[in-house]
Amino acid sequence: MAEQEPTAEQLAVIAAENLEDESAVSYKAPAQKTLQEIEELDKDDESLRKYKELLLGNRSKVLDPNVPNVQVVRLTLVCAAAPHALVLDLTGDLDNFKKNPFVLKEGVEYKIKISFRVNKEIVSGLKYVQATSRKGIQIDKTEYMVGSYGPSDSEHMYVTPQEEAPKGMLARGSYVIRSLFTDDDQQKHLSWEWQLNITKNWKE
Repeated sequence: MAEQEPTAEQLAVIAAENLEDESAVSYKAPAQKTLQEIEELDKDDESLRKYKELLLGNRSKVLDPNVPNVQVVRLTLVCAAAPHALVLDLTGDLDNFKKNPFVLKEGVEYKIKISFRVNKEIVSGLKYVQATSRKGIQIDKTEYMVGSYGPSDSEHMYVTPQEEAPKGMLARGSYVIRSLFTDDDQQKHLSWEWQLNITKNWKE
């Protein structure tokens, strides 16, 4: 029996249900300070110096000036039921993701993990924004507050709360997801588009 594609009216209903749940967050970003300004504050206070060292993490003293402050490295769909790892390498050609969709079995539980680096200065209010469309109609938009991070030689990671993939005949099909990694200053560190196929079985 052929899968039944949802109509535009059905997609509009799904979109209305998902988007009306969004609530505006009242948040005012703090004034930005450079890393050097922070390091100079109360530099004679030994306990504060150690605290700032712990907070700011370890970082290389010599950095390529052409390296951006924030580098988004990869996106991983963390799903214990998946037969193999579902990873997007965000350091290469981002256009390839449109040709090689993720396959996710309907109804499984999953989380999204974003791996990123902060290279030079503290960045505040990092956010991961994800808009999901089907057949050209946006049916969902979610914004995750990632937080504020200092520079470090190691990667930072953010994992979203657990979600459940949609299920049922109308839920199966292809979804286009537009992802954005941004911050309080509205700086777009990376935006990319990828495709997700919800299927009845893993091997479809």
